Amino acid sequence: MDRKPSSRNRKGVPGNRKDEQLEKYRHKNTGTGEKMTDDAGFKISNDRWSLRAGKRGPTLLQDFHFYRKQSRFSRERIPEKVVHARGFGLYGDFETYKSMRHVTRAHFLQETGRKTPVFCRFSTFIGSKGSKDTAVDIRGFAVKFYTQEGNYDMLSLQFPVFILADAMKFMDVTHAAKPSPITEVPQATTAHDSFWDYVVSNPESAHMVMWLMSMRGRPRSWRMMAGWPINTFWFINEQGKGTFVRFKWIPKLGVHSLLLDEANIIGGVDPDFHRRDIIEAVKKGAYPEYELGVQLIAKEDEFKFDFDILDDTKLWPEEDVPVEIIGKLTLNRLVDNFFAEEEQSSFDPATLVPGIDFTNDPVLQGRAFAYRDTDYHRLGTGNINEIPVNKPIAEVNHNNRDSYSKYRIDVDFVTYHKNSLAGNTPAETPPEEGGYAHYPEEVEGHITRERPSDSFYDYFSQARLFWNSLSPVEKQDLVETFIYHLQYVKSESVRQQNVDMWVNVDREMACVIADNIGVERPKGSNVPVTKSSPAISQLNTPHYAYTQKVGVLIGNDFNGEEVSHVLNTLQNYGVFMDIISEKLGTVTGADGTNIKVNETFTTKYPVLYDSLYVVGGSAVNQAKLNQDIKFFIQEAYKHYKPIGVATTGQSYIQASEKNNLAGVVFAENNPNFGEDFLAAIAQQRFWNRT
Repeated sequence: MDRKPSSRNRKGVPGNRKDEQLEKYRHKNTGTGEKMTDDAGFKISNDRWSLRAGKRGPTLLQDFHFYRKQSRFSRERIPEKVVHARGFGLYGDFETYKSMRHVTRAHFLQETGRKTPVFCRFSTFIGSKGSKDTAVDIRGFAVKFYTQEGNYDMLSLQFPVFILADAMKFMDVTHAAKPSPITEVPQATTAHDSFWDYVVSNPESAHMVMWLMSMRGRPRSWRMMAGWPINTFWFINEQGKGTFVRFKWIPKLGVHSLLLDEANIIGGVDPDFHRRDIIEAVKKGAYPEYELGVQLIAKEDEFKFDFDILDDTKLWPEEDVPVEIIGKLTLNRLVDNFFAEEEQSSFDPATLVPGIDFTNDPVLQGRAFAYRDTDYHRLGTGNINEIPVNKPIAEVNHNNRDSYSKYRIDVDFVTYHKNSLAGNTPAETPPEEGGYAHYPEEVEGHITRERPSDSFYDYFSQARLFWNSLSPVEKQDLVETFIYHLQYVKSESVRQQNVDMWVNVDREMACVIADNIGVERPKGSNVPVTKSSPAISQLNTPHYAYTQKVGVLIGNDFNGEEVSHVLNTLQNYGVFMDIISEKLGTVTGADGTNIKVNETFTTKYPVLYDSLYVVGGSAVNQAKLNQDIKFFIQEAYKHYKPIGVATTGQSYIQASEKNNLAGVVFAENNPNFGEDFLAAIAQQRFWNRT
């Protein structure tokens, strides 16, 4: 096959078998001497005007070039996903830190240092493809491992628990969360009647809704978002011994969030905020990294906890079931074509490798059917794994045939099993030689629709555990988020039922909510749970200045030596910066120093930055520059963000009886300003600010 060099977003990845496999599918259409052709290969003489009967006559039906061009265009889109429609994917690799051979035979976890290529997709649950990145929502964190034994899909959320305990309700909660079927309003939010009616009518949702209403529902970045597959799986070793396992992705940068006000504003001024963030990080070589942890429970310990380990509305507290770190995911390459790779990517929790299997987790059992069935419909073919992004790097031999979009040309005469004409090939592989085998778990009892255990009916103990684990700042934020969403609910009955339910989690919380949404305070009290889990609070997460985004607010006539030193210091520590002024071009310091301006006050907003460096200076329209800088400072200060002030920016922010200027660092008379400002950037929020 004749090929031309492809246009790549980065150089090839040496030794990455998935990248090498994809290279044969990449094609560059443009370049010196390249001629336009039809998709059948003949050259096009006119791609600008349709064929007509006379200069002013009607278009002719025989204009097959127009027909093909238009009909192909009409079919460029495929049905978007019912849930997780808005997504973004990129490639990387997973490196195993330590062998897990003692608990699983999974090949990619056998040897320390083994690297496995991956594709990762982040997504939001409720909104359409055109919605916003920063919605208060459930987020997907799906990873496809291209292992030597075949693909393995690990599908995570940014919470460790799910909103339902049995897959039977998945359609119901999705219908409840989606926009009104009458008006298609509102988009990408749960701030409406039907969702909150579902919540109070199905109280098993209480625990996950607590996570959703917390800061965890508004990640600052996908690079700063944890992920849990929520389900309970089996690890199976070579001896056939099973161990219960849950997984967790831990971002190396820590878990950080947007405030509700920030998330709402960003959704309007930059709906692609999370996409831009991760694209910038990858292009600058600040590759997102996540460590993979496992929680293991021995088969004989299945019933020793006060929760059912098969219940996805319950987490496994890390203080009771420690997280063991076993590897690291690095995302280091963007896709070459969004539709071909991201939009056509398919993830399925039933895509497993030997050594990992389903438990009787009721949600997982239903997911095993739903995902592949959905993509058969959405992608319109049974040949999902022939699409390059989904194609395994392992050899694939089977008797499946035909269907839409069949690319492989199978030349076998024999297409069935068992057979004698082809030596009974493709042949089965026994488990001891690497064939997939299910864990021979013992089953007993009668066919029933009962829940697996009584603890499935304990809706509020772990929701209370979550509340107990939050810092005062996080509790206040959660209550305000509840109030925001419930104030949109028009039904007074639904609002009242909500506070009557949330009193089971915390009475004071429910009363504050009631006072703000126009209903009676609830009777009763919260469940008597005093236990907490420090691992839940985001205040215990790592904090770094690395890759934090600083907006540099600057005009002309600044102190060139001072500002250059600060910018160099920030850059040396991996801080991302935008130079923002009244217009694009350059600004010039008092000493002739030139700094390139890459953004303006017209196109940027203060909520898009983690911190500000206020330089100030002169401008053609001085009044407007001063007004813009003061607006940025006001918003950043309100959102508790660090602010660095250059000697030329001193006049923009002053101490008074109404503010304590916590987190504001001044350069004047401060020889350590650069280091002090870096430390403030790393802290990220100053909650004691007044």
